[in-house]
Amino acid sequence: MMQALVIAQRSTCDRALVGSVLVKDKRILSTGYNGSVSGQPHCDDVGHQLVDGHCVRTIHSEMNSLISCAKNGVSTDGTEIYVTHFPCYNCTKHLVQAGIKKINYYYDYHDSPLAIELLRDSGVPYEQIKLDRQFVEELAHKLEDDSE
Repeated sequence: MMQALVIAQRSTCDRALVGSVLVKDKRILSTGYNGSVSGQPHCDDVGHQLVDGHCVRTIHSEMNSLISCAKNGVSTDGTEIYVTHFPCYNCTKHLVQAGIKKINYYYDYHDSPLAIELLRDSGVPYEQIKLDRQFVEELAHKLEDDSE
């Protein structure tokens, strides 16, 4: 989960800094973060492209993780995803279809009810991961100390 939180910092849409990591057999297959289509302007640079209250310029981190696997010929069947925010309904549909066997998340997302219903109906478990705040703070201090 820590890696997903770090990857989220690369997000180029400040409406939601989201990161995800696809894992199989304890190996990282791909990562993703919220960002624009390759070669297109980023929200951070030109602003948001809003439709019905959603920024449509941005590809969600979960989709970027799946797309990375597809581009590199890596199967996602039987993988787990670690994602900073509970996936929206649209991403949940794609994750289920891609064969993700478990969703691990840190923050709840406002669109959860439909996604939860789909996961339950599809038999895909999900779990909110709690991180030890003291561990995270100690790690942050260590990283800061090492960079000096």
